[in-house]
Amino acid sequence: MIQKFTVNDFEGPLDLLLHLIRSSKMDIYNINVESITKQYIDFINESKDMSIDLLSEYLVMASELLHLKSKLLLGKTDEPEDEEYEINSTEDLQEKLLEYESMKEVANKFKDLEDKRSVFFTKLPSDLSEYMSDKPLSSDVSIDDLTNALKVFLEREELNKPLNTKITKRELSVTERSKEIRETLKKLKKCEFTSLFEDTSKPYVIITFLSILEMSKNKELTITQDKIYGSIYLEMK
Repeated sequence: MIQKFTVNDFEGPLDLLLHLIRSSKMDIYNINVESITKQYIDFINESKDMSIDLLSEYLVMASELLHLKSKLLLGKTDEPEDEEYEINSTEDLQEKLLEYESMKEVANKFKDLEDKRSVFFTKLPSDLSEYMSDKPLSSDVSIDDLTNALKVFLEREELNKPLNTKITKRELSVTERSKEIRETLKKLKKCEFTSLFEDTSKPYVIITFLSILEMSKNKELTITQDKIYGSIYLEMK
């Protein structure tokens, strides 16, 4: 037996009414109150196992519908509103249904946004505090020198970037990228700092930069600069 009436994660009397109206292909501005009231009460009668708390919510709406139905049948629509009831006219019923439908649509949009957001993973900012030091990383090159060199390089690459580009996803860890840098330096012996940034996508740049810092921290690299603001070179120790 039915215990709860659920439509798109919403439950309750207004949800049921809206469903009945849509299923009957009625215009919400031209509701057949007699027909909807019968369908609504039939639903309650068929829901024998509904909990008392839930049933009470539906019975309150049933009394509202029966009150409205009796007013329409007796032609007492011009009488003052009965304060005991929230629905005293078809306009009241329409207003409640339209308001509920509007809230439901907004809630569904938020649900869609939540579902879309759940497929994205946000990486927390990397903690670079362990690399911060007044001492140079190697020789006379500091982390600020590397950062400035990388900034200039990326700005230049952005200007040279073609209008139509194909983006490929390349996932690396610091360990994997460090291994690649070691292999490159073993072949070239010495290379210019920015030449290691073959890909200028944000994840790749961050991983490469962190790998260089990690290798420098472990005293694997010799980092030199030929002159102030000049090119920075890396080589294995």
